[in-house]
Amino acid sequence: MFGFTEKEVKVFRSLNTPKKIQDFLNKIPANFELDGDTVLSPRRVLRENRAHCMEGAMFAAAALRFHGYKPLVLDLTTVKDDDDHVVAVFKHKGHWGAISKTNHAVLRYREPIYKSIRELVMSYFHEYFTNHDGRKTLRSYSLPVDLSSFDKQGWMTSEEDVWYIPEYLFEVPHTPILSRSQIAFLRRADPIEVTAGSIVEWKKK
Repeated sequence: MFGFTEKEVKVFRSLNTPKKIQDFLNKIPANFELDGDTVLSPRRVLRENRAHCMEGAMFAAAALRFHGYKPLVLDLTTVKDDDDHVVAVFKHKGHWGAISKTNHAVLRYREPIYKSIRELVMSYFHEYFTNHDGRKTLRSYSLPVDLSSFDKQGWMTSEEDVWYIPEYLFEVPHTPILSRSQIAFLRRADPIEVTAGSIVEWKKK
């Protein structure tokens, strides 16, 4: 199925709810890209047992696809000195939720309780800040991108890095979430929030 081996299919079939997919992703070590930048396909995430946010989102999208969901990812963009984030999104009983691979205590799973994509995106706003100064940095988001449009390129099982997916996400239109006056009026995160935001799940070896 989808070019996966029987062993790989067995794993994906066992991940039959968004909660199980998130739990599985949490157990995969963070990909610190010690040997250079990567964009691992879902197959390679399984084999190499590592993932960063883009790789985790693609893996989650592939797993969701096995159970009748569209393989959708969404891009969250920030200011220049912070990192963008990508999540897999899904719709359950008319409401949106998200699966997220992150190494931090924030920007994680979202329950399917949000009526719109914007509502879901805004749930990340207050916890999206730089740890060195507490500046809130979330600025825009894309609409969900259906990764099935990359099926001909074999994104799910590729042995090569699938750079064309993040490159595509970079190019698609993004919706700003703040005006200039709103940005100027923002308050920085409290020191205790910054401390919580600095907690990591996996440490570099």
